[in-house]
Amino acid sequence: MSRPHSGPSLVRAVGPWVLAASIFNVTVGGGIFRAPGVIAGPLGAAAPLAYLVCAAAFALIVCCIAEAGSRVARTGGAYAYVETAFGSFAGFLTGALVWTIGSLALGAVASILAGNLGAAFPALATPVGRTLLLVSVFGIFAAVNVLGVKQGARLVTVGSIAKLLPLLVLVVLSIPAIDRANLVVADPPSAGSLARASMVLVFVFAGIESAIVPSGEVREPARTVPRAVAIAMIGVTILYLAIQVTAQGVLGSRLAAGSPVPLADVARVAIGEWGYSMVLVGATISMLAYVSGMVLALPRQLYAFAEDGFLPRALGAVHPRWRTPWVAILVQAAISCAIAIASSFDQLLVITNAVTLVLYLGCVVAAFELRRRDVRDGQGTPVRLPLGPTIHILAGAFILVMLTSIAPREWGLVAAVVGVAIAIYLVTRIVRRDLTPAQGKP
Repeated sequence: MSRPHSGPSLVRAVGPWVLAASIFNVTVGGGIFRAPGVIAGPLGAAAPLAYLVCAAAFALIVCCIAEAGSRVARTGGAYAYVETAFGSFAGFLTGALVWTIGSLALGAVASILAGNLGAAFPALATPVGRTLLLVSVFGIFAAVNVLGVKQGARLVTVGSIAKLLPLLVLVVLSIPAIDRANLVVADPPSAGSLARASMVLVFVFAGIESAIVPSGEVREPARTVPRAVAIAMIGVTILYLAIQVTAQGVLGSRLAAGSPVPLADVARVAIGEWGYSMVLVGATISMLAYVSGMVLALPRQLYAFAEDGFLPRALGAVHPRWRTPWVAILVQAAISCAIAIASSFDQLLVITNAVTLVLYLGCVVAAFELRRRDVRDGQGTPVRLPLGPTIHILAGAFILVMLTSIAPREWGLVAAVVGVAIAIYLVTRIVRRDLTPAQGKP
């Protein structure tokens, strides 16, 4: 389906640690600053169990994604995996869902970022100030990524470190304030409560589907993608467990009180007012780092669409000097900035649940098919998961169970997104068919 590219090509400059930092950065967004209080509500001291359940399920899912990523080295991530396994139609629908949810998430996080900064600096809370702030943020990140994937990747790495440090400081300095009695599980949670809490955490663990989109710029993808996925997800799980245990140990039953800034409350109790401010600043840095990571990843989806002929060819242009998909970067930044100006995070949550799980199901099935056909559309020896198709089956079963909790209204919104994507696919096919005779192509 891909068209040959006659101009400059993308450069493979992303190694395992940089890709792991990108996955970590996109995964650890603003959600972890709110999740401890949300999970403590139904589970209390048993909340770490939900993290372990979700982490185990994600381990199965990311194993499948890592296997698929080791077999398909093209830019596009999940889009490329599903397209290679099942053809252009399935691939395009997958890519459209990845891009839609990523763009909405990016816009929503940026919107929250603007709100937080507006609370600290009143001049930025006005409509004009907020708009100028968002335009500046997206403009700066777009410019950095246009100048080279190395520069964009370095910014992601720096952002990942900057968001990690305040969380680590919080965990370490809060240890003396932990009351072990707060960690005692008096009543084991029911299976239903544990399942619902684990479902909420899907959104805290999600993000890999966007972070791996720039796979066409990864060195030795057969080795780099699996290693990066393993490094990032192990690190994320350890960090999340440490944060939840620390918050529960310090606040106890107060953690479930519904505070919008539970980790800042932990810091205030355990460290003092400077700790409270540190966590709030850390949350802002986390959201900035998330925006930088998504500005690196999402334009590559538009680039992949353009390469395959679903979008105007101009979006597939690679800068002759900086070797980046510069048109796609600028267009994506403009779209996300517009969403941030007009949207809120709550609007995104309506459809994120179902879309994320449907995407992961597509990746799991694609990984199984790529393995069955022994596809090697990459460099090096691909990963081959042990136990035959057992891991694929378990991952798919988990997703299907979680999908049973999706409300009819959410399914309706997902259907609307899919309907628009199908319409775009059909229109582009008609346009191509009409243009073929004039171009003299078969």
